Amino acid sequence: MKAVDTNVLVYATVTSGAFHERARSLVVALAEGPEPWAIPWPCVYEFLKVVTHPRVYKPPMPIERARADLGALLSSPSLVLLSETPRHAEVMQAVLAESGATGNHVHDAHIAALCREHGIDELVSADADFNRFRGFRVTNPFR
Repeated sequence: MKAVDTNVLVYATVTSGAFHERARSLVVALAEGPEPWAIPWPCVYEFLKVVTHPRVYKPPMPIERARADLGALLSSPSLVLLSETPRHAEVMQAVLAESGATGNHVHDAHIAALCREHGIDELVSADADFNRFRGFRVTNPFR
């Protein structure tokens, strides 16, 4: 199963970006397709943080629009939202130990742990920092 990282969700929503069309096509294909796909819960909140942040986008997206765009994705019948399982603490410890993630990379480790817990095969992301984590491949659709 594929999981989608925050940056893909942002690019799919923000129409002014260079990667918008590619990201939008990818997300629409996943959301409308029959195969299960996933979004880690931390990416949902990070998406809202990024698109509504006035230092990131001028003007920022109104929260109502961001919530509506997100709601359309969350209504996909093939979407699986990745959340912590009872073994999350054990998986997180392993991910942190294997990757050496600290500081800003701890958030990525959280996403990586969720992917590992749920048996995700592929994380679709433009963030090369995810290559430090084992257990799934990282695909950058914008290269």
